[in-house]
Amino acid sequence: MSSNVATRTIRIGSRKSQLALVQTHWVQAELSRHFPDINFEVSTMETQGDKILDVALSKIGDKGLFTQELEDDMLSGDIDFAVHSLKDLPTNLPEGLRLGCVTQREDPADAMVVHEKHKDKQIDTLPEGAVIGTSSLRRLAQLRHHFPHFKFKDIRGNVNTRLRKLDEGEYDAIILAAAGLNRLGMSDRIHQILPPSISLHAVGQGALGIECRSGDDDILSLLKVLEHEPTAQRCYAERAFLRGLEGGCQVPIGVNTTIENDTLTLTGIVASLDGQQLIKDTVTGSPTDAESMGSKLANRLRDQGAQEILDVINAENRA
Repeated sequence: MSSNVATRTIRIGSRKSQLALVQTHWVQAELSRHFPDINFEVSTMETQGDKILDVALSKIGDKGLFTQELEDDMLSGDIDFAVHSLKDLPTNLPEGLRLGCVTQREDPADAMVVHEKHKDKQIDTLPEGAVIGTSSLRRLAQLRHHFPHFKFKDIRGNVNTRLRKLDEGEYDAIILAAAGLNRLGMSDRIHQILPPSISLHAVGQGALGIECRSGDDDILSLLKVLEHEPTAQRCYAERAFLRGLEGGCQVPIGVNTTIENDTLTLTGIVASLDGQQLIKDTVTGSPTDAESMGSKLANRLRDQGAQEILDVINAENRA
């Protein structure tokens, strides 16, 4: 690397939330370890999704809800790249931007955290009428499918705010991403990891996606050290599946991916909000065919009626 590159300052964009900063500072530390002669600075900002806390995410519209302000700063040159939770990054990026790398995935599963009075319970032994907190339509639809006897209540705010609301008795249990709790050092709050048979996770959940300008070869070459190929292959399959269904972050689409013996297995679901309809299928293939596998699975679910379910949900969200 030339000396003029090695001595410059590179600016990393991040949301201001505690979890976002933990993730971004990890990226900063890893890059500093690999490139000690470069100064990596973190620039923080609030996104639209951070500011609107009194409206369900599905009602706001999710195109760039947690990313647009960071993307604007990249395009204007104020920052060089941005660190996102990959599940927040739309599958179609603005012109001039690209996904620079995908980092090694944390546990992508959903986790249940319970009020103290239910510490001897699992999700299938919670009492009838238990109040479950989630802001995710994906979790809501799947849990309604399996547990129609629960009551579901929207919950917003950062992880600490959600845990406080649970501890104060507003909910019997809440569902969060295991990855976020692990990264925040709160693994002890995880009461149960929900298996894929109950809840398929969000596209990209548990992985970080680093977004940068398309033609910035300098930055792209730096980010290569953070790329984790098996995670990237799994996430590219998941994102192609979501893109194929023209779904955003706030639709009841769930996935599960594994790579074993050089075989990628991708399972996907589309569910109705009331949980009555749940369409699920699986494809397998080579990890190098990840994107075409995602598209193939999207087409298969569409043929089985997924598009009709999504059309109803999108109409309700626009209403």
